[in-house]
Amino acid sequence: MIPRYQKIIFAVLLLASLGMGVKLWQLRERAHKRLLAGETTAPTQAPEVAPAEQATLVAANDMDNSLIPQVHSLPLPADPGARARAVLGKLLDLYASPNSTHPVPGGAASIAQVFLLPIPGAKASNTGNQLAVVNLTATFAASHPSGLETESLTVLSICATLRANLPNVTEVRFLVDGQLRPTLAGHADLTRTYLTADALPTQGNAP
Repeated sequence: MIPRYQKIIFAVLLLASLGMGVKLWQLRERAHKRLLAGETTAPTQAPEVAPAEQATLVAANDMDNSLIPQVHSLPLPADPGARARAVLGKLLDLYASPNSTHPVPGGAASIAQVFLLPIPGAKASNTGNQLAVVNLTATFAASHPSGLETESLTVLSICATLRANLPNVTEVRFLVDGQLRPTLAGHADLTRTYLTADALPTQGNAP
C-alpha cells in the first residue's frame, strides 16, 4: 500500500509537470507568432548601397618617395567618419594589391575605425576644423615593412588622402587597436599630431 505522503508528493509533481507543459506550449506559440510577424515585416528589398563618387587617393610610390594623387570611383557613405574610413580602406587596398607602388599588406581591414572630433581650443576663424583619429589594427602595424621612409610614406599618404576628401580635417592622430603606440613599425612617430597641411603630394620629393 502506497503511503499517503507519497501520494501527495506524486500529485504535486504531476500538477507541476502539467503546469510546466502548458507554460512551454504558451512560450512556443508566442515565439512562433513573433517569427511570423518578423517574416511579414521583414524588408523585401536589399538595403541601399552608397552611391559611387569620385575620391582622390594620395598614393605613395617607393621608387621616388613621392605622393601622387589618383582619382577613383567608389561608394562613399554620407557620414563623414564612414566616408573617411572608406577612402582610407581603398588606399590600403591599393597598397595590398599586386604590383603596388608601396607594398603594404592588410588592405581595408587594417582601418578599424576613424573618429572625427572638433579641435579643442580652435580659433574662431578655424571653427569647423576637425581632428581625425585613425585607429589601425595591430596586425597592420606588425606586418608593415620597417623603415623610416616607407613608414613615413604610409602615414603621410593617409593624412594627404584625408585632406583631399575631407577638407575640414586639419589634424590626424593614430592609434593601434585603440591604444597609443610609439611608432608604426619602429620608425614613424605615432605619438605626435600630424598636420594635413604638411602632407601634400610631393611628386618625387623625399617625405
